[in-house]
Amino acid sequence: MNSLKLGVEVVSAHNLMPEDCKGTSNYFVELCFDGQRLRTALTTIREKDLDLVWKEVLYFNISNPSSLSNLHLDAYVYSETKGTRSRSELGKACLTDKSFAVPYDDAVVYPYPLVKKHVMSSSMKGKLALIVYLIDDQTHKSCSNLLPAFDPSAGPDPLANQTAQPQVHVLNPMPTTAPVSNNRAESICTNQNQQHSSTTMSQELVKYSPHGVKSELQQTIQMYPLSSQEPVDCTLKEISPYLGRGQVVGSHVMRLADKPASDLVEQMQYLFVRVVNARELPAMGEIPGSLDPFVEVRVGKYRARTEPFDNQRQDPVWNEVLTFSRDQMRSKVIEVVVKDKVHDNDDEPVGIIRFDLNGVPTRIPPEDPLAPEWHQLEDKQTGEKTKGELMLAVWMGTRADEAFDDAWDSDAAAALVDGSMAAYIRRQVYFSPSLWYVRVEIIQAEDLVVAEKSRIPKVSVKAQIGHQGLKTRVVHAPEFNPLWNEDLLFVAAEPFEDHLILSVEDFEGPNRGSRVIAKRRYQLEKPVAAVDVDQLKEEEELPGSLLLRLCLEGGYHVLDESSHYSSDLRPTAKELWNLPIGILELGILRAEGLHPTKTRDGRGTLDAFCVARYGHEWVRTRTIVNSLTPKFDEHHTWDVYDPATVLTVGLFDNRQLGSSYTTSNNNDMKIGKVRIRLSTLETGRVYTHSYPLLVLHPSGIKKMGELHLAIKFSCTSLVNMMYLYSRPVLPKMHYIRPLTVVQQDVLRYQAVNIVAARLSRAEPPLRKEVIEHMSDVDSHLWSMRRSKANFFRLMSVFSGLIAVGKWFGIVCTWKYPVTTALVHVLFVMLMYFNQLILPLLLLYMSLLGIWNYRFRPRYPPHMDTRISCAEAAHPDELDEEFDTFPTTRSPVLVRMRYDRLRSVAGRIQTLAGDVATQGERVLAFLSWRDRVATAIFVIFCIVSALVLFVMPYQLIIVVVGFYKMRHPWFRNRLPSVPISFFRRLPSMADSML
Repeated sequence: MNSLKLGVEVVSAHNLMPEDCKGTSNYFVELCFDGQRLRTALTTIREKDLDLVWKEVLYFNISNPSSLSNLHLDAYVYSETKGTRSRSELGKACLTDKSFAVPYDDAVVYPYPLVKKHVMSSSMKGKLALIVYLIDDQTHKSCSNLLPAFDPSAGPDPLANQTAQPQVHVLNPMPTTAPVSNNRAESICTNQNQQHSSTTMSQELVKYSPHGVKSELQQTIQMYPLSSQEPVDCTLKEISPYLGRGQVVGSHVMRLADKPASDLVEQMQYLFVRVVNARELPAMGEIPGSLDPFVEVRVGKYRARTEPFDNQRQDPVWNEVLTFSRDQMRSKVIEVVVKDKVHDNDDEPVGIIRFDLNGVPTRIPPEDPLAPEWHQLEDKQTGEKTKGELMLAVWMGTRADEAFDDAWDSDAAAALVDGSMAAYIRRQVYFSPSLWYVRVEIIQAEDLVVAEKSRIPKVSVKAQIGHQGLKTRVVHAPEFNPLWNEDLLFVAAEPFEDHLILSVEDFEGPNRGSRVIAKRRYQLEKPVAAVDVDQLKEEEELPGSLLLRLCLEGGYHVLDESSHYSSDLRPTAKELWNLPIGILELGILRAEGLHPTKTRDGRGTLDAFCVARYGHEWVRTRTIVNSLTPKFDEHHTWDVYDPATVLTVGLFDNRQLGSSYTTSNNNDMKIGKVRIRLSTLETGRVYTHSYPLLVLHPSGIKKMGELHLAIKFSCTSLVNMMYLYSRPVLPKMHYIRPLTVVQQDVLRYQAVNIVAARLSRAEPPLRKEVIEHMSDVDSHLWSMRRSKANFFRLMSVFSGLIAVGKWFGIVCTWKYPVTTALVHVLFVMLMYFNQLILPLLLLYMSLLGIWNYRFRPRYPPHMDTRISCAEAAHPDELDEEFDTFPTTRSPVLVRMRYDRLRSVAGRIQTLAGDVATQGERVLAFLSWRDRVATAIFVIFCIVSALVLFVMPYQLIIVVVGFYKMRHPWFRNRLPSVPISFFRRLPSMADSML
């Protein structure tokens, strides 16, 4: 019996057309699949709200699973007017088998765009969020109360005028208090998931053998729902926002005014309330003059307050500015309330002042600031004038207002955050500490003193700066003057808070000495813990001295991020910096399509903030609390010193705002990251695009949303920028005294820890997990997926040579005689006019470059799931990639992965050995290891030299070329004589154990 079913969870709809925003209509979704039609329950849109939430699950029977590829799922969004029961279609989403042929465990929430009903319909917008999957389980029954099949394009719905509510059979609807999961509805099939999780890993264990690795799962599982056009909407989209004084259309600003556009941000409106001071405030409580006043500004549910006074003043001075985003306001009244800190009661404030939002004036810089005025306080209950006055200034403006940077930003929904959390939602600019490499060259120790004079000590030197510790090799010191001549490198940050401590350690005795390093020669002292200070005598023999060479290496660039996409390549010493070559401008506009990551007040939500890094400067936007479509509207600028640098922008969920939500930990959660290399941008062009936020989870690739950015790279000195292309990428110290790969990894790890420790002490703190994600601290860890991706990248690099080789093979086989004949003619002409080979090659490359200009990239690069091999990654490989270090998996699974790694490493080992063998055979031509082969080769060289003296080399090349391209009639399947001779040569493989 066929138990395969199609499960559809109707999650929500967003950004619908404003057909009815007054709450007079009900809305529902109708699903049509395989002759079956189901409806969700009716829901009502709140006033001025175009977002719907259903969270209902419906199941369809699949009559013939073999014909699944011919079926499609239609989802219609309808609006039903109350009373008349008439309905109108708002749009539909059509899903093919590629969208719902997904296992239950791999299904994710995906917003499907709504399309027009027909060609003559009006413009359409909005998205319908669905979770669609296949499930094979008899415990889930399909919906029994099916509606009759109906074609929406055929005419009116026969059930539209029925007075009875349509019956819908919904299985296990999601509770309203649970968030919408990113991969599936977690409240569905709980028992089934528990059973499935216990058997999934055992079913996907990889069987290994000495000859390779084979998986029981022959088919790759799709990690995302496929839409009708693309697997996941991971493409870069161009947007046309209104920036500065005009709209950006095709990277060009369409001026709307005579003034030039100065900002790469949208012109959002803000309400500014400047609270200056108060006078003659009435006392609160029984004590005369008792008052600890503060001011609270309310606009609907949003609140912001000034700092309270604790010195019982009735004439306080605040001089603070509070801001509110105009887009978030749902109230027409502004309430300015004066309260007492001790008697913080909304029912009995000191006084209140009300303003009509429509009467607030608008100020556009560079207009003069609005002068504050005195306003008489009123009683909240009666509205009568009371004692006390408050000096205020209220106006509407934009972020270009000079008061914006110093204002308390209440756009982060201050009503949802207590006062102690206010610091965690402010915008901030951080600067990485100036990092230096500390080189300690340990040369020699002199006159060491050991307890047993007759014993030859074995000593080493341990150097430590903070948590960094390194040791020299252990050497014997028969004359108590050991010699090392070793360099130890550390990372230190200004201001230099840690000391450099050197310890000479005797591995066979108790004597060890250490002291804080000064300059010149360094005398060792006995450890204080081992000797009583009161018993020390001046004539007591000291342990010896160390001969060192210490310096701060300012000629290096301290790598605190991945070298492949570094944002800064300058040396540490500022004296070695060049002049900037340009300016980079970044406008962080907004984010859309984000998924909730936690719950607050019974609904899924998100507290998003952006972090941008370029050079030494880190930028953190304000946190937009309780919003799945946050608008940041921030503009930042950096000086550019090298075009081969990368700008990194990351989006995170702020989890430091108290316990008003439920999460598993308090680490800031990464939502996505965007990297943009400046050399790929055209100078002077404004790039406005929507970047997909892609994150790799243990279940596969997930699209977490989209981030809208505006970017502009302006070159101030074209000559200096072109000159940089002739200079080394890193400072010259990296090439004069290069660092080893191991040193680079260790020093980079220490540098990231130092930066994270410094920035985590800022206010608000930039936490360690944010620093590590932005710096790609785990890019060096083993990953089967990355290994495959790098292999395919390597194959792509040599794909051109491989294609040329295949084409030449076709020419040699005379598959196309005309082409082969033309190649012979061209070959003879090139040999006759051999001086034209290099010029023609260069001319061909130049013409090819000019031709490819038509196909140049129009958009900046972004994360590519295909290049990353994230689309078809095996679940076990992803689980291995996300495993901790050291591992936390079971011994059986670790053994399986270890054996698989041994198999892969064995292939790489064999490949490296084969390459080494061929190289050693080349060296064996003249090594006389094979005396006969070397004698034959020497005789061949002598004869060839005599022939080349007599015959022109062009003729020799023509003969060899014609022989290589000879007709298959004259070919032999056996290897040629040179290849047979080469394969007989010996190699060092004979000496391998």
